Amino acid sequence: MNEMNKINIGVAVIAKNEADRITRLVKSVSFAKQIVVVDSGSTDGTQALCNGMGVKVIHHEWAGFAAQKQFAMEQVASEWILNLDADEEVSEGLSMELTAAIPHAPPDVLGFSIPRLSNYLNRWVKHGGWYPDRKVRLVRKGKGRWIGDQLHEQLAVDGRVEPLSQPILHHVYRDISDQVVTINRFSTISAGAIGPAGRGYLALGLIHAVIKFLECYIWKLGIFDGMAGLVIAANSSWYVFLRHAKAWELGLKKDLKPK
Repeated sequence: MNEMNKINIGVAVIAKNEADRITRLVKSVSFAKQIVVVDSGSTDGTQALCNGMGVKVIHHEWAGFAAQKQFAMEQVASEWILNLDADEEVSEGLSMELTAAIPHAPPDVLGFSIPRLSNYLNRWVKHGGWYPDRKVRLVRKGKGRWIGDQLHEQLAVDGRVEPLSQPILHHVYRDISDQVVTINRFSTISAGAIGPAGRGYLALGLIHAVIKFLECYIWKLGIFDGMAGLVIAANSSWYVFLRHAKAWELGLKKDLKPK
């Protein structure tokens, strides 16, 4: 798409060490007038790779998910801002939908929500609570802000939000080990938010973990996603138990403090 035909959308991305997958994202947003990547200290050549593709790269020390995404969004000059993560790409269908919808958006529409379809273990996952995973990601400049804690950031829009139907494609984890690392990090953050908990909380965690597995695999039909669905349900269950266990562990450490 040449410059004259590009729609008035800028893309805001946060990144760190994403050289193995950010090219896919950049190629998928060729319709955008501007792409800004806010890098928080990559050591794998992400910055040089982006510069070579004509992407504007800005260094900004890590400030937390919501604050970092807010900073990235503020660097985009376009009328509309599409917020993406480095492990995502715009599907061909969404690209066509955006180029049709944005020029004709009514003045009172300030944002759009978009479904997100994740690929894991070489499979597009459509069950287990992973789809449609709808997110507000497209907003008029100055009409939205990123809010939330370390685990649950979201884009809040100051007015009417309309749904789009075609998905963002999400390459969620590089492999099972990557998912396990994420589970370990997020469960530590979540346990810290809960605070020290007693033995009964750990027992409750085991029950909660079993329920989570059944929810993902049976009730939300993860069984239809094959072995990927089984891994997702098992790891979701493990995350729940680990969060409870770490909160209980914090209680142990509290009890060990000298009185």
